[in-house]
Amino acid sequence: MMPNIGVPGLILILIIALIIFGPAKLPQLGRSVGLTLREFKNSTKEVVDEVATESRPEEKAHK
Repeated sequence: MMPNIGVPGLILILIIALIIFGPAKLPQLGRSVGLTLREFKNSTKEVVDEVATESRPEEKAHK
């Protein structure tokens, strides 16, 4: 298992990202990660809604 990162670990990751990508690229990188997470969330929500919709007629048929 992976241990909890904590505040010192997050600060270290931020410093390493700042060194690797530079201060100009960090906002673009953050936006890209945010858009990716939003798209993933929307896609999973659509799948969950689709599965829930498909399972409802079966429940009514069994009653």
